[in-house]
Amino acid sequence: MDFGLVLQTDPPATAVVDLMRRAERCGFRYGWTFDSAVLWQEPFVIYSRVLEHTERLVVGPMVTNPSTRSPEVTASTFATLNDMYGNRTVCGIGRGDSAMRVAGRKPNTLATLSEAMRVIRDLAEGRETDIDGTLMRLPWVRDGRLPVWMAAYGPKALALAGREADGFILQLADPFLTEWMIKAVRAAAADAGRDPSSVTICVAAPAYVGEDLAHAREQCRWFGGMVGNHVADLVSRYGEHSGVVPEALTAYITRRQGYDYSHHGRAGNPSTDFVPDEIVDRFCLLGPVEAHRERLEHLRELGVDQFAVYAMHDAKEATIDAYGEHLVPALR
Repeated sequence: MDFGLVLQTDPPATAVVDLMRRAERCGFRYGWTFDSAVLWQEPFVIYSRVLEHTERLVVGPMVTNPSTRSPEVTASTFATLNDMYGNRTVCGIGRGDSAMRVAGRKPNTLATLSEAMRVIRDLAEGRETDIDGTLMRLPWVRDGRLPVWMAAYGPKALALAGREADGFILQLADPFLTEWMIKAVRAAAADAGRDPSSVTICVAAPAYVGEDLAHAREQCRWFGGMVGNHVADLVSRYGEHSGVVPEALTAYITRRQGYDYSHHGRAGNPSTDFVPDEIVDRFCLLGPVEAHRERLEHLRELGVDQFAVYAMHDAKEATIDAYGEHLVPALR
């Protein structure tokens, strides 16, 4: 199992770089950030500094989207970083939540996302591709490689990830839901004639190492609110008791009343008071090292290839160090 670190690009950017360097020293192989142009600083500028000051870390957004950056601009940006630093990027992409909604737009359709994944991958890897009837190629790309990993929750999105993405990003760490969604992705891959095991599985969730469970829950409750934005979309599309999506995912948002993106992804988010302790415990990894090890071993048995640690709490360094000392060596 690989490990990644997920950060917001709050200023100063040097703090993001320092934490990524710390993560690499602790054995993490991936460095991820949010990508929401209004809420945080520009991640691709920071990626260049992270790549310059690390040796092996692979960096990318968790996640970008097809609209706030056009696909050819996204591809060129990745290809430039890869040319400078030796193919050390990964494109995490989804329909768009905070980046789109803060700008007053709706998340992208799956058709738009599918087209964008094809265009970004083709251009970043030096192939000619069709964009709205115009053939296009980045003539300066040589030996480029860009895995495209798609974030998904709902059945149609999971099917798209299985058919077309190089990797699947699941932003929660509940074993039951993880198993259900991995099966859906792999079934879609098999139906498309792909090797299901060729799709990399990345689970991303907050991790907080410590004995004070009540404090850890309050530091990570924001995550249930973030996931709840996507769950609310699923409920509006399929209904609360449709059976299309497990109620283990949808039931907890019944008390949800809107969401303020100015607190997105932050401890103490007042829009997440509807999230019960049970959801925080299921979706996140909390408690002493042994509790983390037990959950991670379970996730690995389910087929998870990478666990990415969301570190938006008051124990970033301590959690990174604890993972580096106790968990990365044991599970890699």
